[in-house]
Amino acid sequence: MPDRQAVTHVDPLAPHGPFHRAFLRFLGTRTARRLFTTKMMWRTDVRLMRLTGGRLGMGLLLPTGVLETRGARSGLTRRNVVIYFHDGEEVVIVASHAGAPAHPAWYHNARSHPDVLFNGCPFRAEAAAEDDLPRLWSLADQVFPVYATYREEASTAGRDIPVLRLLPS
Repeated sequence: MPDRQAVTHVDPLAPHGPFHRAFLRFLGTRTARRLFTTKMMWRTDVRLMRLTGGRLGMGLLLPTGVLETRGARSGLTRRNVVIYFHDGEEVVIVASHAGAPAHPAWYHNARSHPDVLFNGCPFRAEAAAEDDLPRLWSLADQVFPVYATYREEASTAGRDIPVLRLLPS
C-alpha cells in the first residue's frame, strides 16, 4: 500500500500564477461546464489518472485525486476523480456534482462505507462539522472558485453541497 506521500499536499491559500488564474476563469464559463461535466469526461478522467499514476487528469491544473469507495448497495469498488485540498493533515473533498440537484453517487458510497482509499492511501470519510463549513467553503473557493456557482445552483434545487473530511487511518 502506498504511503501518504502519494497524496500531494495542497495548500488552499497558496498563491497562483496568471496562467492558473486564467484557467480557473475559463472553468467558470458555460463552454467549460459543457466540456467538463459530461459522464464521458468523468469516466475518461478516472482512466487517465490510473494510466498516468495520478500525474495527469482532465482537471489539468486543479488538484485532483482518485477516490475509491465501495458501492452503497452493490459493495463493488467505485473510482471517481475529485478535487481536493488539505486542512492540516486532513484531506477535504466537496460533493458538488457540478451543482446538480442530487448528491454524487460517491458521496452516498462514502457515507455508507466510510473506509475509503484516496490515491491508494487509506482514509476514513466523515462529514465536515456544520460550524466548520464557512471556513472550509472559503478554502474550497480558493482552490476552485466555481464552487460558488455550484452552491447557488444546488441551493436552487434544494440541495446543500456536502463537504467531507478524509481522516488518515
